[in-house]
Amino acid sequence: MSAVEQMKNAKQTDNIKLTRRSFLAAVGTSAAGLGFQRISVASEKDVRPNILFIMVDDLGKEWISCYGAEDIETPNIDALAKTGMRFENAYSMPQCTPSRATLLTGQYPWRTGWVNHWDVPRWGVGYFDWKLRSNMTFARIMKTAGYATAAVGKWQINDFRVTPDAMKKHGFDDWCMWTGYETGNKPSAERYWDAYINTPQDGSKTYAGKFGPDVYTDHLIRFMTEHKDQPMMLYFPMALTHGPSTTTPAEPDVETKLEKHKAMVHYTDLLVGRLCKAFDKLGIRDRTIIIFTTDNGSASGHTGTINGRKIRGGKAKKTENGVCAPFIVNCPGLVPQGVVTDALTDFSDLLPTFVELGGAKVPKDLKIDGVSIAPLLLGKAEDSRRQWIMALGHGAARLDQKGVRGKVDYTERVIRDKRYKVWVSEQRKISQLYDLKSDPFEQKNLVGSKNTEHLAAMEKFQAVVDTMPEKDARPKYTPRKANPWEKKLPGKA
Repeated sequence: MSAVEQMKNAKQTDNIKLTRRSFLAAVGTSAAGLGFQRISVASEKDVRPNILFIMVDDLGKEWISCYGAEDIETPNIDALAKTGMRFENAYSMPQCTPSRATLLTGQYPWRTGWVNHWDVPRWGVGYFDWKLRSNMTFARIMKTAGYATAAVGKWQINDFRVTPDAMKKHGFDDWCMWTGYETGNKPSAERYWDAYINTPQDGSKTYAGKFGPDVYTDHLIRFMTEHKDQPMMLYFPMALTHGPSTTTPAEPDVETKLEKHKAMVHYTDLLVGRLCKAFDKLGIRDRTIIIFTTDNGSASGHTGTINGRKIRGGKAKKTENGVCAPFIVNCPGLVPQGVVTDALTDFSDLLPTFVELGGAKVPKDLKIDGVSIAPLLLGKAEDSRRQWIMALGHGAARLDQKGVRGKVDYTERVIRDKRYKVWVSEQRKISQLYDLKSDPFEQKNLVGSKNTEHLAAMEKFQAVVDTMPEKDARPKYTPRKANPWEKKLPGKA
């Protein structure tokens, strides 16, 4: 290495240390007191980090090249990993609604009741109710710490026809969301070409000739530009790469289902690159923490390749290809570079992590299940504090006379540490045990083994199971007058 290169590297290291020290000092002074009064951040606005949380819809590691995918190239996502931190053991939930409810509230699905998918605009009845304290979102908490908040992409847990300002009620200053498919409103089915989108400025309408992911991204960049001088909490639950398969502006002539899927992944990567360039142009890239992940594994119709092995999409499954999500964190100057970590984390950790990074506090009367991984992300710890992580929830919920509920009283779940993984049955019994170190594809069930290590793992995980209620909670929401398009409750006309 030349003397010039050494000097440049030393200067960069010093700048990273200085930025991190300044950031930690700001967080330390801003974290005091939260009776939900607004905290003054005028003196800290230059060091408090922006946070961009990107969550792709239905995409497993087998379609991200930095995770070893061989059938695709994702250079912009790979660049985030190369200059940031890549997680090997990060759990989402197996399907849409459980993942979204968990990350928004910091609570596991068994606590919130959203243990199964519930497509609110399509089915109605239940909804993510802002009126209940237990449904407090990270956006509402971040606003108390002076953050400007925005969300773009896919929401789907409220019906904007019923509550046009649902996003505002959940703590977002601005939004640009596909409405979800609204029963009885055919144009609303479109999330890609001719997307049907809701914004506070224009309500819900079709964006004729427009590609939805571009509309969402453009809206977010406008918000970033308008609020670049204050800390921002940005939530981008992408519509991509969920079906239906489609062409993209970059690849308009692809024809087969596989070609369209690859084009959608390519476009996801392109949008990640656009956002990074926008932060660079605004001069705020070095104080913007980007987290990239997915809500669950790929759809089962797509098969990718990792290190020569074919991996079928695991959406709605609790095997590792369904819940062990790509998870990458990047911020020049704050997040250590070139790190691959085996630290444990799951989606319940996101709310407390955002809150700690933003210098806010979780209200004392709010029960959450997650643990902040902020120290790990900032290079102040070598591991997370998690001893285990968990995933549960797939398939559609059902209705009874009281409303929406889980399919069963106790939802099957998986719990793992860095080596072992157990499956817990609907009878609250451990039915499967796998050594992921020697058996990453979960082919040899070790339940019944007399090996002392296996017995110790079973005992450890059973103790975790015993801390959970015998029945999952029901989704919490305030009953409302039925709408014509909603599913009918049993016994009601």
